[in-house]
Amino acid sequence: MKANRFTAATALVAVALVCTIAALVYPAMSGANVAASTPEAQAVTTPYGPLTPLDREFVVKVRLAGLWEFPAGQMAEQKGTTQAVKTAGRHLIDGHTALDSADRTVATQLGIPLPNQPTPQQMGFLGTLSSASGGDFDSKLANILRLTHGQIFNTIAKVRSTTMNSLVRQLADQANDTVLDHITVMEQTGLVDFPQIVAQTTASPTTDPRDLVAPTPVPGEPTLIVNPSGAPPSSAPTSAAPTIG
Repeated sequence: MKANRFTAATALVAVALVCTIAALVYPAMSGANVAASTPEAQAVTTPYGPLTPLDREFVVKVRLAGLWEFPAGQMAEQKGTTQAVKTAGRHLIDGHTALDSADRTVATQLGIPLPNQPTPQQMGFLGTLSSASGGDFDSKLANILRLTHGQIFNTIAKVRSTTMNSLVRQLADQANDTVLDHITVMEQTGLVDFPQIVAQTTASPTTDPRDLVAPTPVPGEPTLIVNPSGAPPSSAPTSAAPTIG
């Protein structure tokens, strides 16, 4: 009987010990899983600091912005019925010429592939502007561009406050200045419908995620350069890089 009681007591102690170890190990393992899922844990090492998925997404988004906002600016200069709209168009052209050049340089240094075409949603914006005329064009330009710049403005702030990569940080600074300038000139047209902008900004997303993805460039395809007509490309030989303009 004593042997049985001793065996039972030993078993109870062993069970208690196993439970205690499990209780100590589980939080540690759980914390490891959480840590492994954080952007920092998914970062890629570069000479300029860690590069997170958010950093990479931001560099691509800057490129996409130039691919459709630059031609939108050209339309504004050609079709705008007021000087304020034409001025806004010039700011889009100048801002994205400089920003796209910086973005392509950063992407090359960090090994980030860039698209050569806008997303389906952005092509839709250009189609809307292309088919509009007169005061309707002016209003659509001001409101579409004010909405989209307001949305990317929030992304820039998040990237700037969290990135550990010096190149991405510099690009975010330039993008912040450019976007704020474009927001301002859109508002200066006097055509922005602020209640509508706020409603659309705060509404739940309804866009098909597939419409937010740009076509993947064909291997060996020349990099499209956002650049005004007649001006030399800011990078890559002209023969190897078609320009928008």
